[in-house]
Amino acid sequence: MFMKVERQLSSGQAQQQRVVLGIDPGYGMLGYAVVSACGHEVMSLHACAAISTPGTMPLANRLLHIYQQLTDVVRVYQPCEAAIEKLFFGRNTTTAIAVAQARGIALLVLVQHGLSISEYTPNEVKLAVTGYGAAKKGQVGQMVRLLLHLDAVPQPDDAADAAAIAICHVHTVHIVREACPSYSLERSF
Repeated sequence: MFMKVERQLSSGQAQQQRVVLGIDPGYGMLGYAVVSACGHEVMSLHACAAISTPGTMPLANRLLHIYQQLTDVVRVYQPCEAAIEKLFFGRNTTTAIAVAQARGIALLVLVQHGLSISEYTPNEVKLAVTGYGAAKKGQVGQMVRLLLHLDAVPQPDDAADAAAIAICHVHTVHIVREACPSYSLERSF
């Protein structure tokens, strides 16, 4: 279930290290990635995978499965911050509603475990990772591979997207904190 890749930190960096969970919401496949960061630099990738649910399973059971699996991820890696993609509502409202329900389950898990939560649009993620807000999926995947010093782009795409969301958060929060020192990650839902 988990893909683990780590880089060693120097003793000075270990004191400032924080663990960030990135989530790409979905009900068929929910991507997640866990990274360690020091300041605005991603230091290591601890996990990058997806929680999948069979299409034959009733939606309520799929949501329960996502809840249980994501809870396990949070318990294993104990992140202190989380970043999740904001929903983009396309033309298929049936799919959008199911994705929104899965996103709600993810938010519930995060809030239950006391994580601070930040949300990013797809364009914000692309801009933070590639420098171009309209980048293609392949370009984002390649930048994730480069930034995390991986041999290949994480698979499935949902896992790579979750890693991009985590990277976006690490880079964006650093900029926001510098611009506004009183900024707090705490959000109440």
